[in-house]
Amino acid sequence: MATLEITDLHVSVTTEDGPKEILKGVTLTINSGETHAIMGPNGSGKSTLAYSIAGHPKYTVTSGTVTLDGEDVLAMSVDERARAGLFLAMQYPVEVPGVTVSNFLRTAKTAVDGEAPKLRHWVKDVRNAMDELRMDPAFAERNVNEGFSGGEKKRHEILQMELLKPKFAILDETDSGLDVDALRIVSEGVNRAKAGTDAGVLLITHYTRILRYITPDQVHVFVDGRIAEQGGAELADRLEAEGYDRFLTTGEPATTAGA
Repeated sequence: MATLEITDLHVSVTTEDGPKEILKGVTLTINSGETHAIMGPNGSGKSTLAYSIAGHPKYTVTSGTVTLDGEDVLAMSVDERARAGLFLAMQYPVEVPGVTVSNFLRTAKTAVDGEAPKLRHWVKDVRNAMDELRMDPAFAERNVNEGFSGGEKKRHEILQMELLKPKFAILDETDSGLDVDALRIVSEGVNRAKAGTDAGVLLITHYTRILRYITPDQVHVFVDGRIAEQGGAELADRLEAEGYDRFLTTGEPATTAGA
């Protein structure tokens, strides 16, 4: 079993007025096979957590630790984090003109595994994964994210997750911009990838609709850079009914729901 452990993480970004602290002491542990949902209002620090774990240079970790099976993630370069088993599905994937999806996927797989996949098996794996995600075979020859719709970008992210087989997948608002059918297809892809590798999943979302397809083991409410409350899947239903107002007015430290 693999473990991703975040302990008292503080993260800042540089602004015109100087450093601004975004994460203010986040502690969270995810084990293999677990799905943790991060929910919270805009600006609460959810995406900052995702990009800080992945190593985005915009974010400065001022204190705290992130470890993967005891190894210091924060000391790793971005590519080292990927090879260690971390995967980030971005909310707004960037375009890569001149690089086809097929070339991108095989290059990424080679970089993560340290050797090129056997071509015959690789082509079959890609085709099967694309079929499951209802992706036209011609998609493989398009340039990465260039002219993609929102749904195509998200399917491509999950295609990467299925093929790269990370230990831990961080999904940053994968449900945003998806219609009902695309949401179901993408969610099924996440569930397949998780079942095939026993990956841990950190799912960042505003809404409970994706949690109807991807069942969380734990739900964490993010408010002002901290975990304000945590509990089981029933906490997401309560958030759907009540919103975040009670957290925004109290600003109390994290508690466990039902305690």
